[in-house]
Amino acid sequence: MKRISSNMNNADVQYNLRLQESRLNKATNQMGSQQRIQNLRDDPIAAGHLVRYQSYQGRVEQFEKNAKTITDQYSVSEGYINQAVQIMQRVRELAVTGANGTYTKDDMENMSLEVNELLKELVNNANAVGPDGSTLFAGSKTTQSAFEVEMGPVKGSGSPLITNVRYNGSIAINNVEVDEQAYMNLNRNGNSIFWAESQRLFAQRDATGYQVTEDSIITVDGTDIKLNAGDNVYAIISKINNSGSPIKASLDPISKGLNLETTDARQLWLEDSTGTTLEDLGIIKDKSQRPPYNLGNSVQVSGGSLFDTVIALRDSLISGDTESVGGKVLGGLDNALGNLERRLAETGALYERAQQNIARAQTNNLNVTNMISREGDLDFTKAITDMKRLEYVQQATISTAGKLYQNSLLNYLN
Repeated sequence: MKRISSNMNNADVQYNLRLQESRLNKATNQMGSQQRIQNLRDDPIAAGHLVRYQSYQGRVEQFEKNAKTITDQYSVSEGYINQAVQIMQRVRELAVTGANGTYTKDDMENMSLEVNELLKELVNNANAVGPDGSTLFAGSKTTQSAFEVEMGPVKGSGSPLITNVRYNGSIAINNVEVDEQAYMNLNRNGNSIFWAESQRLFAQRDATGYQVTEDSIITVDGTDIKLNAGDNVYAIISKINNSGSPIKASLDPISKGLNLETTDARQLWLEDSTGTTLEDLGIIKDKSQRPPYNLGNSVQVSGGSLFDTVIALRDSLISGDTESVGGKVLGGLDNALGNLERRLAETGALYERAQQNIARAQTNNLNVTNMISREGDLDFTKAITDMKRLEYVQQATISTAGKLYQNSLLNYLN
């Protein structure tokens, strides 16, 4: 009997049906996900652009969050610093009043009571905690108080009073990225904000014959300065002055020791990272002592904190020392108030910068969203048209296949 069946037509029909189903399924998935690219092979170049744009958008969104966190911190910090300015203005008013010489010793003692309470409030502001529970003015040590208070007896007072306020934080900063390779500091250092005068350090050890014995690194106000073996004191002075740190070095013409001075109101922060250069020069103690209270015993230091000036005013009022109140104490208060106002302006400027970063991040986010939409979003008008066309082609294919196979084997039997 002659063979009349063939699998070729069936295979062609099945192949085209599967092809149409695949295309229709892809169109359906695009409609469901609203994304033009379902697989990388759909459009390799656009897919590469899309991945980079989406990655950048994620970073921009994080930059915006970081900038908002910084604005929150600066806003709270600005409030505490502004309150400290107001307190210091009141302290200065009391100092001017106590210095005019018309008040009795009892009157001055009464003024000291208010000064002492204002001192306590200043310490509270300096130890302020932000909305996230971190200490605002302790540098990177955000889990502990920025300042420690020492209580002790004061002549003329019947109860212990604050005799010293020590900085307990660090000068390290918590940098937060607010744009590509652009950073802002999240926390502030209390030993610069709540300081009154430029601090000066006078070493008493003759350094003219000193030479560095080995390659070493000294850290001056957080800046690492590399010293080479054989460097003398003049080379050390030059490297400190050219390091960019807010500290200037010089050689004392009398003692021949190394002198250091801050360029603005802040506390000196010195340490030997490697080697013993500063220790050999008699500036600091051994490495077991941590800055800023690691200065050598023979070193003379001038320039104190805001708290030192207020404590000096209170003690002078208690003792009735009008001359001290109207002289050195009042000058120190003016310096402390001026530094606070500068730090307040600095904080406000940083707040505005953070706001500008937020605005830029929002603009960049909008722009990159448009890029992502251009590369990856689905054109619904075209997608609906294509889907309807594919459905029509599939129905036509099925109809054609039905007509091809409407005859059975019985039609060929005689």
